[in-house]
Amino acid sequence: MEEFVKILSVFVTCALAFGKIGFPTAFLVFNSNFIKVILVTCAGGISGNILFTYLSAFLLKWRHNYRLKKHKIHARQIFTKFNRRVIRIKQRFGLAGIAFITPVILSTPVGAFLADRFYKDKKKVILYLSLSTVFWALALYCLLYFFQDQVKVWLN
Repeated sequence: MEEFVKILSVFVTCALAFGKIGFPTAFLVFNSNFIKVILVTCAGGISGNILFTYLSAFLLKWRHNYRLKKHKIHARQIFTKFNRRVIRIKQRFGLAGIAFITPVILSTPVGAFLADRFYKDKKKVILYLSLSTVFWALALYCLLYFFQDQVKVWLN
């Protein structure tokens, strides 16, 4: 039962905040067991990507329908400072850039929301976010494994 609670807690933290909380927690909780760390973190991260991609699509559609009902949608697009910044980010980085920074810099819900807002192909968004999650899981494992002694000294 105790092992199940560990796996579930790491799974949920990886679904919400992969690089900031989830992966380091998994590395320490599972005593750097490669198979367990990679399987649980990747499963949690990928399920978080799927959940939050569909949840953000639902929220965006709900917001659009609400704005239609309340007559808040303008016939002509109004460009604000925020709109210009969003367009610049989309043109500069694209879906691959958003997916690359999502697990480590952004959190899974924010990255999935941005990717779904800019790109409507959910399968492509989930694929890119999932590949990025697997890449960062392997990269962070290697990084933490090589500096394992320094991390343990720092925590004690």
